[in-house]
Amino acid sequence: MNKYPIVPLGEVCDFVYGDGLKETDRKGGNVPVYGSNGIVGWHDEAITKGETLIIGRKGSIGEVHFSKTPCWAIDTTYYVDKTKVPCDFTWLYYTLKALDLTRLNKSAAVPGLNREDAYEQKIPLPPLTEQKRIASLLARADRLRHLRRTAHELGDSVLQSVFLEMFGDIEKNPKKLPEANLEHVASKAKFGIVDGPFGSHLKAEEYTDSGVRVIRVNNIKPNRFNFDDVRYVSHEKYETIKRSTVRPNDIIMAKVGNTIGKTCVFPNTIDFAVLTANVCKITVDAKHANPVFTCYQMNFDVIQERIRNLSGDTAKPMINIPRLKEVKLLLPPLSLQEEFAGVVARIESLRGR
Repeated sequence: MNKYPIVPLGEVCDFVYGDGLKETDRKGGNVPVYGSNGIVGWHDEAITKGETLIIGRKGSIGEVHFSKTPCWAIDTTYYVDKTKVPCDFTWLYYTLKALDLTRLNKSAAVPGLNREDAYEQKIPLPPLTEQKRIASLLARADRLRHLRRTAHELGDSVLQSVFLEMFGDIEKNPKKLPEANLEHVASKAKFGIVDGPFGSHLKAEEYTDSGVRVIRVNNIKPNRFNFDDVRYVSHEKYETIKRSTVRPNDIIMAKVGNTIGKTCVFPNTIDFAVLTANVCKITVDAKHANPVFTCYQMNFDVIQERIRNLSGDTAKPMINIPRLKEVKLLLPPLSLQEEFAGVVARIESLRGR
């Protein structure tokens, strides 16, 4: 591993105070005006000389923005447009972001960043050629992240359009498709709709480093399973709560919290897992329903509102399973549901690429 000298940030650059520029005084030219949150307007004059880093001083303290051109940084910010040692500005931008200067807030009432505190932060200082190499890699990673985010958003938009084209508006049901309660859509086998064990039956201190995977609210994104949040319980513990087992193609739903009602399909890359108390699962009846179609339908706003209305007006809303079974869904012919699921699979394949 390469070893670079570790130096205080203050030996690399100075944070210069931005200058006030009222909104009424901005001339609307092609010079970006930056505040702590990014571009807040346009002007016909710059106060910086070239590439500029803008750091939030008040408000969104410690947030870092990068202007490739001269700009005007207002008085809620600091800016850097020259350095004390040779630096690639793209590398310095990522370095400042990695420092997480937001943690240096000095005031609870009006957040503020003291630049002397920032100057004391230690950073590695590679040679300029190495800075450029690192900056190139990080910029490429940023572009890939942006592309991935765009692909997800575009895919979601396409799938929503396909759904509406095939089945129409869920609330109005212009195609006069059959409707059914979730209880009818779910499997009639034992535990077709079931939630996790009562809180006292599975505590956080019982999580282990390996064993049977535990599914929590954090694992559920709308129509997408989040693999990052990993927890386990021992096989012995699982035997006491296996009523709450979830398997591939089951629909899992957050039944409490900010994401209440959000659903995704449990992935086929995990053989089985067990739910926590804040999650429930729905096993659909394969004779009537496709899990992918059902899941996508349940994430539409109109169904989400129906589900949230089941939680009641309480400090900690929670979905009641018997009432959840009453939620009404469209139930078109199974062949159409499977056709939609096929479109989802193709879109997900493209997103993956």
